[in-house]
Amino acid sequence: MIEVAGLRKTYGNFAAVVDSTFSVGEGEVFGIVGPNGAGKTTTLKVLSGLVEPTAGEVTVAGFDSGNPEMRHRLGFLPEESPLYEEMTPRSYLRFFADLYDVPSDVADDRIEATLDRLRLDHRERRLGDMSKGMKRKVAIARSLVNDPDVLVYDEPASGLDPVTTDSVLQFTRELRDAGKTVVFSAHNLYHVESVCDRVVVMNEGRIVARGSVDGIRERHGETTYHVFSDVAPNRTDALADIADADGPAARTEEVGDRFRTAVPTMTAVEAVREAVTAAGGEVVDIRTREPSLEDVFLDIVGRPMPGRYTAGTDGVPSDDESTDDETDGGRVSGEPEGAK
Repeated sequence: MIEVAGLRKTYGNFAAVVDSTFSVGEGEVFGIVGPNGAGKTTTLKVLSGLVEPTAGEVTVAGFDSGNPEMRHRLGFLPEESPLYEEMTPRSYLRFFADLYDVPSDVADDRIEATLDRLRLDHRERRLGDMSKGMKRKVAIARSLVNDPDVLVYDEPASGLDPVTTDSVLQFTRELRDAGKTVVFSAHNLYHVESVCDRVVVMNEGRIVARGSVDGIRERHGETTYHVFSDVAPNRTDALADIADADGPAARTEEVGDRFRTAVPTMTAVEAVREAVTAAGGEVVDIRTREPSLEDVFLDIVGRPMPGRYTAGTDGVPSDDESTDDETDGGRVSGEPEGAK
């Protein structure tokens, strides 16, 4: 549904996006994450036809991203989405449906069904008098008035209360179940983990990791084991040898009436068990801690990068660095180009 090959966007000698390549399948939620200034929003705007790439090929729903026809197959939700505050939700959405040449009877049914799914009441209230969460739901409904195949959502739940956030995330899952392709970007990585099938991590304009969330965690994160005991383990030679071979030394902390020792491998767990027994105690619990996407993200984006003022491709993962499940390699208001 989306094919991006060698995407590059430069402003003067500054590279906002450097040779990005990825694909997104039909009925997939695809995440793009990274720190501020990583190139996420530029990438989303290129996909939405709002920014012309400097180099590379970008096709969306079978159309070049610069083709006006593509925008009739796409819905875009920018991070900042000002609405016409004197309008009501119904009049606002009917206005945009008319821009897309959606027949009025089809538009009315689609608008009501979408607002029902988003649980938006007060449909005749002035938009300027609505809460931020209600406005965001109207903006999401706007992205769907033309029944697009592809949706590009930039921070769809930013700044919303937990109940509204959960509603937006659930709605995103429903869009996937309905066969829509969704490109999803958010700073809250829990949101990304909860809805995205695959993710690319960007840093300084480059894709630095890609794959499923589990695949990225497995390749870039470290599982640790927390051993809880009723006494602190003795510092044995075996434990020191394992630390030298397997990673950082075991760390023991007092937690309430227990001692927690964090180690990197199951072999080290057994060494801790022996050390606890030697100290006259016993192990009362063992817990596995998988790295979160946030843990992995912070590690990845903290690595040195080659800079953004060169035309090279250093730092871009090669094909053999992709995970097994990798399949590839300003009208902010949403108005389609050429609309009446």
